[in-house]
Amino acid sequence: MTWTDFVYKIGDTFQWSFGFFEFVQNYFNNILIVLGFFGFYYWMRTQKRLSDKSNVPVEIKDNQGWYNKEGQQLK
Repeated sequence: MTWTDFVYKIGDTFQWSFGFFEFVQNYFNNILIVLGFFGFYYWMRTQKRLSDKSNVPVEIKDNQGWYNKEGQQLK
C-alpha cells in the first residue's frame, strides 16, 4: 500500500462518515432548538419558584440594610 492509497482510504472514510449527515438532514438541528426551548422554560420556571421562596426585597429603595436585620433568614 502506497502513501497515496492510504490518503485516499482516509478520504473515502471521511466521505462515507459524512453520509450520516445526509441521513439525519436538518432533524438534529430542529431537535436541538426544541430542546433549547424546553430547557429555557424549565430554567425560568425554576427561577420563578426560587424567587417566590426568597424574602429579599425586589425594589431598590427597600434594599437598604435588609441583610443587617436581626433574625433575617431566607424562607
